[in-house]
Amino acid sequence: MSVLTRDEAQTRAQLIDVHHYRVDLDLTTGDETFGSHSLIRFTARAAGDTFVELKPETLRSARLDDTPLDLSTLDGNRLPLSLTEGEHTLRISTTMRYSRTGEGMHRFTDPTDGESYVYTQLFMEDVQRVFAAFDQPDLKAVFELSVKAPEGWTVLANGITEQQPDGRWQAAPTPLLSTYFVCVAAGPWHTVRTEHAGLPFGIHCRRSLAAHLDADADEILAVTKACYDRYHEKFDEPYPFDSYDQAFVPEFNAGAMENPGLVTFRDEFVFRSAVTVTERQTRAMVIAHEMAHMWFGDLVTLRWWDDIWLNESFAEYMGFQTVNEACSDLFPDTWIDFGVTRKSWGYEADQRPSTHPVAPDPEAVPDTASALLNFDGISYAKGASALRQLVAWLGEDDFLAGINIHFKRHKFGNATLADFIDNLAAATDRDVHAWAERWLRTTGVDTLTPRLEGDGTQWRLHVDRDGSRPHRIRAGIYDRQPDGELALRERLDLDVSQQAPAELTGPRPALVVLNDGDLTYAKLRFDEVSEETALRGLSRIPDPLTRAVVWNALRDMVRDGELAPADYLEVALAHLPDETELALVQGVLGFARTQIADRYTSQEERPAALATIGEIARALLRRTEDGEAPGLRLTAVRACVDSATTPDKIASWLDEGTVHGGPELDPELRWRILARLAVLGATDETVIAAEAERDPSATGQEGAARCRASLPDPDAKAAAWSALFDSDELSNYLFTATAQGFWQPEQAALVREYVPRFYEAAVALGDRRGPAMAEAAGRYAFPAYAIDAESLALGESHLKSGTMIPALHRKLVDQLDDLTRALNIRTT
Repeated sequence: MSVLTRDEAQTRAQLIDVHHYRVDLDLTTGDETFGSHSLIRFTARAAGDTFVELKPETLRSARLDDTPLDLSTLDGNRLPLSLTEGEHTLRISTTMRYSRTGEGMHRFTDPTDGESYVYTQLFMEDVQRVFAAFDQPDLKAVFELSVKAPEGWTVLANGITEQQPDGRWQAAPTPLLSTYFVCVAAGPWHTVRTEHAGLPFGIHCRRSLAAHLDADADEILAVTKACYDRYHEKFDEPYPFDSYDQAFVPEFNAGAMENPGLVTFRDEFVFRSAVTVTERQTRAMVIAHEMAHMWFGDLVTLRWWDDIWLNESFAEYMGFQTVNEACSDLFPDTWIDFGVTRKSWGYEADQRPSTHPVAPDPEAVPDTASALLNFDGISYAKGASALRQLVAWLGEDDFLAGINIHFKRHKFGNATLADFIDNLAAATDRDVHAWAERWLRTTGVDTLTPRLEGDGTQWRLHVDRDGSRPHRIRAGIYDRQPDGELALRERLDLDVSQQAPAELTGPRPALVVLNDGDLTYAKLRFDEVSEETALRGLSRIPDPLTRAVVWNALRDMVRDGELAPADYLEVALAHLPDETELALVQGVLGFARTQIADRYTSQEERPAALATIGEIARALLRRTEDGEAPGLRLTAVRACVDSATTPDKIASWLDEGTVHGGPELDPELRWRILARLAVLGATDETVIAAEAERDPSATGQEGAARCRASLPDPDAKAAAWSALFDSDELSNYLFTATAQGFWQPEQAALVREYVPRFYEAAVALGDRRGPAMAEAAGRYAFPAYAIDAESLALGESHLKSGTMIPALHRKLVDQLDDLTRALNIRTT
């Protein structure tokens, strides 16, 4: 299959204008394939040669105007076209294959009730798996979809759908859309409908999740309506589509996809088990993120994939900011969670060899395969952080004025970075072009360190900057009180690029926190006195967002070899039991468990690290015995399970079906405990099979696969490996679950023989099953716990000598960099 290059896309866009697609799909032809017919109306500006893309199981017919095309000329995914100047009609009929990888038209049969569902994910190049198209974002067109579906199914699409007398479902014509936004979701959906601002709103899930969706419907719709209203306060352009549906679909690869009028979400957001308020907040943020795309991405679309950050950074920033504004009664401060969970994603990505500018040069994204690699912590978290800094620098009024100019000038069209910056510049006197060059065209993370000069009651605060970006920040100046609490003396607004020291009056502060409020994107360090205060008094800092900034600084110090992992755990043990902000507890425990205990400490030191995490979790359990903080207690229970080094306590919870003092075990906790027991060798296939029978859901299937792969038994490992790499039967989700169970730090010796086998197996898998599965293999099936020089050398040699698809190569580059970092930390 050929990937589309930027030069090819530009050439085709100069040759043709695409006006209209009529797409007819037949979903009644069986479980393996479906019928697809495309009628495309377009204009050639001059005579010339081009091609249309499709990836059929069978190409049945193709006709350009009145002339049949030679079907044997289909070359991979390209059918060549020789055009005369003027209007043309292209008709193509195919049989297409359903996907089990979350790409194209994905088909899923629910093990709970046997009902089947299909949905499309057409991002980047996957529209070609569903219907023939001129597949590039700047060839927008109107789409009319007709779908023949089995009796009892409902068909959802970008526009309002109606069932016709002949049983087919007809969707209303869309406004101008890029090909990758077309969406169909069909099956016996459970639906909750309402109306808001004169438009039909709907939420949908598979029938087996109906009770869980109904339980959360009020919250989901309240968040949706609040964000919709807030965006209409921010944006001059009204919502541009005829309805707003949100479908929670099974085995979805991403968090969600911004299909106009029909957003698809992974259906883990329909919570089957107890969750914390931060997890509900994440769902709200994703709802707000995808809705922001209706304007930035859907109404105004990038011209080529080098500007993907225009979509994702904007939606990421708006998602957090709008939930913070519109849903503050439910979620008081989303920026704490952003700082703890999302920003670290950006920092880590930006320090790897695979980093790239937020807005890369067009030459750096020469084709769609390379473009796919940029959906990462840079385009999302760093880009959103840069926009937050831009708002702090411009002011929100000027920022939104520039955004509205952008929408007005480019609605239903395409735009570039240059267009965006020009439109922002039209709303302000500041030099936005220079800002963009420094922030969006560079890589890496600046480091800011305070330096105090003076004595007595007169001090000058300098900010030493390792880097070159301008930063507008606030510095928090804190004094220690007689009772040991830390009190804010003042916050100073600083422009770091001007390098002018700030004058302080009063005693030397006990703590100086740069970037207090977390308005910029930079690593932070402390002066000597402030570091001592932070380590000893972190829980005494009054503002949870400031505590988040300090925790992130300590995390960075561990990763950079400046703070020993054991010391970080001691700080966590000292302060986390008193922490009131749930996002901080989850973030710190997550880093401690998955990075410090699993990767940054040696096998000899690991039991002590797990013991410390367990001690923190037990302290939190004692603190929450009164039932006042159920989310904190749930977090503590999860940490107790994950850090257990002996099976007795958690096995008793599983036997009794409850944790003493609560909560009772729901499916998520039962599978979590059973997975840990499997790792510890304290369960077997009989117990796993019984639990799968107790929970015959898709999530239960994944839990059983994870547990079976976790068993410390050579036969179990051999079976899991064969399922992963010798067969293509596993769906994307079952592959991930099996891979998550296979490698365990406790079982390093047992699986050592598989480490050298991974690379060739993963390359072959990627070649057979494509980028989504290659990315899953690189992310979840990589031998992450084989942390030694031999494993690093093995991986580096395969990178140098092997040929692999870009999605896998990028993941392996990142994994090997993380392995290098872990080795360095262990030996520092």
